[in-house]
Amino acid sequence: MLTVNIDNKEIEVNDGALLIDVMLKNGISVPHFCYHEALGPDGNCRMCMVEIEGQKRPQIACDTIVKDGMVVRTKGEKIEKVKRGILELELINHPIDCPVCDQAGECKLQEYYMEVGLYESRLDTPKVKAKKHIHLGSEVMLDQERCVLCKRCVRFTQIYTKTDDLIVEKRSDHSVITTFPGEKFENPYAGNVVDLCPVGALTDRDFRFKKRVWFLSHGNGICMECSRGCNLRVGHDKAKYQDDIIYRFKPRRNDKVNGYFICDHGRYSYKKENDNRLFYPFFKGEKIELQDSMDKLKAFLDKNSLVIVSPSLSLEELAYIKVWTSKRKLRLVTSLKEYIDESFEDNLLKTKERASNINATKLLDIEVVNDLEETLLEYKNIIIFSHKIAEQNFELLKDKKVINFTTTSINSDKFKLSIPIASTYEKAGSYINCDWILQKSDKIVQKELQPPTILEILGIIEDEYIDENRVWQKYLNQSPIFSDINLTLLKSDGYQLERRK
Repeated sequence: MLTVNIDNKEIEVNDGALLIDVMLKNGISVPHFCYHEALGPDGNCRMCMVEIEGQKRPQIACDTIVKDGMVVRTKGEKIEKVKRGILELELINHPIDCPVCDQAGECKLQEYYMEVGLYESRLDTPKVKAKKHIHLGSEVMLDQERCVLCKRCVRFTQIYTKTDDLIVEKRSDHSVITTFPGEKFENPYAGNVVDLCPVGALTDRDFRFKKRVWFLSHGNGICMECSRGCNLRVGHDKAKYQDDIIYRFKPRRNDKVNGYFICDHGRYSYKKENDNRLFYPFFKGEKIELQDSMDKLKAFLDKNSLVIVSPSLSLEELAYIKVWTSKRKLRLVTSLKEYIDESFEDNLLKTKERASNINATKLLDIEVVNDLEETLLEYKNIIIFSHKIAEQNFELLKDKKVINFTTTSINSDKFKLSIPIASTYEKAGSYINCDWILQKSDKIVQKELQPPTILEILGIIEDEYIDENRVWQKYLNQSPIFSDINLTLLKSDGYQLERRK
């Protein structure tokens, strides 16, 4: 361990640490564009200049290794004049279009400009013009005029995806980001360059002009699209006279799971939360009231039934359903065949298991059936907690008496009884990812006609109050696997469970 002094503050650091990392980890403000922890230093923007005692001129913090006893100053007339000059260079050709820029409110150039206060332009020659609203490919739009040439996007495709999709074309103040001639930026992780862009040069075509970011509220969620369980920042808003709607998913940093990034498939899966939602029960094709559906469900439970669950339900839901089926003497199974997709897997984040909680079904010893068709032949009455299994086995279920718990209106009128349930981000729950990390997803969205959670419905049936906290207290904490875990204190980066086969 070494000791450095930054703005008269003594800090202990590891030998070999980068000065900019030390500053950022200790809450010391340091303007920067090109540096990113996932991509390392590049040293081209020069915004992170600091004064170091004993050095003749200011140094860039992103390329400076700390030394024992180093004295650093980020404030003062001399260094602030240097930063002001560098920022002025960045703004020389930048268009003044903040009012129509999607990055407004999240733009680092805008923030630094407001801090420095360069309100008077000294430019007496025309700004260099460049192309605007270019569709690079995937869902990425480029405005070359706004670019500060930090090259984060270029380095992302070089370092992370290793696909070299983006390049810098031309020279000097005519340099621009682009693709190779005739090529499109078609990359399953393309949306991450929009997150990396510190200004409004790269924007998301899907989110473009839909919502101002300062209207959005955010919650912490988990991606449901595969067993990686990438951490999400869920942006949603309830405008006047409108329902609470999710507008975007952004990656939330978790070094144990997904680092800084997510795949585009998970990024745009938020649309499932908004589209084709079911808010009313259907009985034999006719819309009925929720209380009526509860009465019909109670009558149905008197018969011998097969219960099928999705391996994407939360740990709390799976645990309580297991308790509930055992009490009712119902057979409980899950099927994984519908959730395996070999073509989806890659060597970055995506896995072939297209379900978020397969490891929870293993820990809870829920029976896995390899041939669901053969199992279905044994039963006339089926209770399903899985839209995907219901959809992919629709022909097999046509002649069965099916109670369908679902979030979607697709085919809901074709089963005997379809009961609407809260979607993933309308409930709190925990999930165990492919690396056996237990993670918590918060309740984020509240609909006007909010469907009940599975736990609430089963609680009504059993005449008891049950929620995710009660499941932990009453059932999960009684298991040696989960006895030491407190759901309310579950760390934001997850809890590592013992790995199992």
